[in-house]
Amino acid sequence: MPDYDAIVIGAGCGGLSVGAQLAKQGRKTLVLEQSERVGGCCSTFERNGYHFDLGASVIEDAEVINWAFERLGTTLWDEVDLVPCDPTYTVQLKDGTQMHYPIALEDSEKEIARIAPEDAAGWRAFSKYMQGFLHASLDGFFVQPANNLADMVTMFTKTPALLKYGPLFVSSYQDVLYHYFKDRRIRESMSFQSFFVGLPPELCPGYFAMIPYSEHEGVYYSKGGMIGIPAALQRCGEKLGMEIRLKTRVKRVLVRNRRAIGVELMDGTEITAPVIVSDINARQLYEKLIGEEHLPWLTRIGLKSHEYSMATPMIYLGVDYEPPLDSHHTLVTLPTDELDDFWWKTYKQGKFPVDQFGIISWTSYSDPGLAPDGHHVLILTLAPGPYKLEGRSWDEAKPELMEKIINYYSEHYIPGLAEHVKVAEFSTPVDFERELLSPEGAIYALRQDVTNATVFRPAAKSKAIKGLYLAGASTHPGGGVPTTISSGMIAADLIEKYE
Repeated sequence: MPDYDAIVIGAGCGGLSVGAQLAKQGRKTLVLEQSERVGGCCSTFERNGYHFDLGASVIEDAEVINWAFERLGTTLWDEVDLVPCDPTYTVQLKDGTQMHYPIALEDSEKEIARIAPEDAAGWRAFSKYMQGFLHASLDGFFVQPANNLADMVTMFTKTPALLKYGPLFVSSYQDVLYHYFKDRRIRESMSFQSFFVGLPPELCPGYFAMIPYSEHEGVYYSKGGMIGIPAALQRCGEKLGMEIRLKTRVKRVLVRNRRAIGVELMDGTEITAPVIVSDINARQLYEKLIGEEHLPWLTRIGLKSHEYSMATPMIYLGVDYEPPLDSHHTLVTLPTDELDDFWWKTYKQGKFPVDQFGIISWTSYSDPGLAPDGHHVLILTLAPGPYKLEGRSWDEAKPELMEKIINYYSEHYIPGLAEHVKVAEFSTPVDFERELLSPEGAIYALRQDVTNATVFRPAAKSKAIKGLYLAGASTHPGGGVPTTISSGMIAADLIEKYE
C-alpha cells in the first residue's frame, strides 16, 4: 500500500492550492517544502521587528484566488484580512511628472486628461476593451487546462468571446499601448507592468496589456504580510486532512516504467504515492529530480528550449521615519523605449546599474503592524538583474551596490531615506536561488512570451511520466499569485478526472 494518495513537492501558492483541493477530494495528501515557511515568493519574513514580503507585494485578480477558497468551502474574504489599496499606484515618470491612478476608472481618466487631454478617449476605449477581455479570460482561460491543441479548442469553444480578442495574441504589450495612447508619458505610466510578466514591453505578449486595466478591478494587501494568502490555503488544507512538512527537501522522484510512484528525500527516506504533483521549476523537476533517462527524446529537447524567466533583485528596508510617499505602491518608471533598451543593452549584457527603476512598496502604509511603533517598512523591487553579473560576483558586489542604490533612491525618490535606515537586506538572483531553490533566481520560473505560453508551457498533466502533474509558475497559466493558485485548481481537476 502506498504511504499517501498524493504527494505535492513545494508549498508555494500552486502547491498549497492543489494540495488543499486534493484533501477536499478525500485523498491522503502530503505537501513537502524545503524551506522553513510556506509561500515561496509570496511569503513574509521578520528581522528585528520589521516584517518584509519576500517577493509578491499586493493581490490582484482577487476573484480568481477566491475561487480556490470557495472550492474549499470558504471564501478569500473570510480567510484573509485584506486591505484595499487606492490608488493602485503613484507613478514617478523619468521627467519628474507624478501621476496617481485611483481605482475608479473615471478618476483615472481625469488624471490622464490632466497630463494628456487627447488620451482621455483612449483610456475609455482601452478600459472598455480590456474589461471585456478580462471577464472572458476569467471565464475561459484561468482555470482551463492547456495541455494540448484539443484543450485550446475546448477553451475557445466554451468561451467564444475570447475569439474577439485575437489581436492581443499576435501583438506585443507595447503595440497595444501605442494603439490606445499617443502621449509618451501616458504610455510610460503603464509600461512597467510588462515586467510583472518578466519581459520588456516589446517582447511581452499583448494580452498582458490588460494588467493596467485589471488593477482597477481591485488591488489589496494582506494584513500581516503576503504570507497571509498561502498561510490561509495551508490552514484550510490542514482542516481537510492535508499534511505539510517544512524543511523537507526532495532529492528525486521515484519512477518505475515511466510512472511516478513516490519521492526520495535528501536523507534517503522514500515515501510512496500513486500521484505526484510538482510545484517547483519544471526544468529542475524533469532534469534533476526525474532524470533524462526516464524522458522521451522529444521531451528532453523541449525542456532545453525553455529559458528561465528574469530575476528581480529586492532591497528590504526598515526605517525609523515616515517616508515622504503617498501610497502603498510607487512606480519609478522609464519611457517605453528605454525599458526595451535596458533589456538588451544592460540586463542581457550582465550589467546592473545604480540608477534604478522599479517598485517602491510601502507596506506599513497599509499595515502599520509590520514595523515597530513610529517605524516603517519599505521594499524596493529593482530592475531585472542578470544571474551572472559582469566583472564580479553578486556576493562581492552586493554591499557596495546596496549602499549606492539606497543613496540613489534617497536623492531622487525618497528624501531622507539614507539617514533613516535601521535594517537593510539585499536579495540578489543568487540569494533567491539559494533560498527558494529557484534556478538563476527566476521569479516566474520560465519565460512567458507567446512561444512559452498555454500549450507551449510544460503540461499540467505530464506527457512523459504517468501519475505526474504540475502546478505553479512553470505551467499554464504562468507566474503570479492568482495564476499559480489557478494552476492548482487545474491540476486538482485533472487528477480528479484521470486518477
